[in-house]
Amino acid sequence: MTNHLDPQQYTLNRSVSCCGVGLHSGHTVNLTINPAPANSGLCFFRIDLPGQPAIPAHMDQVSDTRLATTIGTGEARVSTTEHLMAALRSYGIDNAHIEVDAPEIPIMDGSAGPFMLLLKRAGRTPQKSCRKVLRITKEIRYTDGTSEIKISPYNGFKVSGEIDFDDTLIKKQRYSIDLSGDSFIKEIARARTFGYVEQVEELWANGLALGGNLDNVIAIHWNRQTILNEDGLRFHDEFIRHKVLDLIGDLALIGCPILGRVSASRCGHTQHLAFMKEIAAHPECWELIELKGNGHHSVLKQMVSHTRSAAGGMILPLLNPQGCGKTLSQTPC
Repeated sequence: MTNHLDPQQYTLNRSVSCCGVGLHSGHTVNLTINPAPANSGLCFFRIDLPGQPAIPAHMDQVSDTRLATTIGTGEARVSTTEHLMAALRSYGIDNAHIEVDAPEIPIMDGSAGPFMLLLKRAGRTPQKSCRKVLRITKEIRYTDGTSEIKISPYNGFKVSGEIDFDDTLIKKQRYSIDLSGDSFIKEIARARTFGYVEQVEELWANGLALGGNLDNVIAIHWNRQTILNEDGLRFHDEFIRHKVLDLIGDLALIGCPILGRVSASRCGHTQHLAFMKEIAAHPECWELIELKGNGHHSVLKQMVSHTRSAAGGMILPLLNPQGCGKTLSQTPC
């Protein structure tokens, strides 16, 4: 289905739409994913606001990481982007315009599964521009108390995760996935978000998670031994699989596919963002490459040189210009 080493960029064959409830507002949200020109990247549009402001799907635009990942430009915000971003990246979509009429992406069933089905319904089409990839050349590590994320060189994209909860149900879980072929949709796309019952009740009391219910959240019982969902778990280790899904979706905000092996322990959205900033701050540990149709690649030396001279090693402006409507010069692939 998808290959991170495909030389061409991809967009959708056609536009596709869905609607669902917003996890926090409880209101109906309409979502449409449209094809977009090569080199324009992934971009959200708040079509319910005056001027339909564009919000590039970049880590530079992240405004909040509490409960979910929120991106924004000015007063325009879109939250809970991680499940859709994971689906787009794993299906190999480089360029798409995403229209949404609310400040959050619909939660659907709490997983990336419905979004993957939507994207497969649309199909992919190659574009006449080469794919740009961030290739890790030296290990980069980020720590925050007991949380740690690292990335090391790897000829592909492999993501491993570990969680350790002080309860009988979850306990310590580990999971690793090599994102190639159909692995994402078979192994983790359907893994749902989860929370303790009392946490959900507290969110309700504070006007949040108003759309949360047993159709879109795994609710862990007060006894910490069972879940309230009558249909049970989709995987015996669904909790860590969903954490890995979230990590994939957040890392998609780097702005291009990654060649590297990622390992995360006890991390959430806040650590994911800090880790991406750590990557940007260490350009000596990576290089931007442009894949070629003959199986080779070229290093984008001008981009790397410019990046290394920039404060903080700003990756994203080099990959996708601000505004979502413009494109970089296209290289035939």
